[in-house]
This record gives sequence, C-alpha cells and structure tokens, in this order.
Amino acid sequence: MGGERRSYTLAEVSQHNHRQDCWLLIGGKVYNVTEFLEDHPGGDEVLLSATGKDATDDFEDIGHSTSAKAMLDEFYVGDIDSSTIPTKFKYTPPKQPHYNQDKTAEFIIRILQFLVPMLILGVAVGIHFYTKST
Repeated sequence: MGGERRSYTLAEVSQHNHRQDCWLLIGGKVYNVTEFLEDHPGGDEVLLSATGKDATDDFEDIGHSTSAKAMLDEFYVGDIDSSTIPTKFKYTPPKQPHYNQDKTAEFIIRILQFLVPMLILGVAVGIHFYTKST
C-alpha cells in the first residue's frame, strides 16, 4: 500500500465486474480481487455479485477472519470517492389508515369468552346433581 493513493468513483469501480477484471469496494477502499476469484472459499460468484455496490456490509456480515481481512492489503488499488456513493435509503412504510376497532364487539367477545365456559360448567354440574339424585 505504498505510493500515491488513487481515488475512484463508484462508476469506475462498477465497470470492473467480470471474471477477468473484478474490483470490490469494502470500507471505502477499492480492491482488485481478480487473482483471488478461484481461491475464494465462497466461490467466485459471491465476489462477482458484490461488484458495482458498496460491499462493506456483505463482507462484515460473513464474519471474515482477521487473516482474511489482512489479505485485503495485497489487493488494494485505491480509495473510493465517497461523494459518488449513493446514500443509503431508509425504508419508510406507507401510511396506513388508522384501524378503529369497534369496542362494543371486543367487549361482547370478551364476555362470551367468559360466559360460554361458565355456562358449560353450570350445565355439567346440573347434570351431575340431577343424575346423582335419581
């Protein structure tokens, strides 16, 4: 990692997206991983699918070892111009109409949930006493 650091745009990095020329963006740095494609334990498709975007989250989520992180130094080609990376979009769900549940229906259901078992229990006790007395 010596010498002058070159700065690349995301568009420039995105052009290097095939087996003969594969660059990745991880942690604000650009890496040429073309030579590593065949040796990557997850396969070359994993690396190829990470081109053209910021692959930092993908790289960190896998839980790479410290030796794997150290290997990045040999593939380093420069830094990314952070102004060319689109800001992350935060998903905001669309507003839903407020559901106004009928409180009367809820009250009736709660009463029935209590009364129906009590009614069954009362009938069972009544039958028990009726059959015992005869």
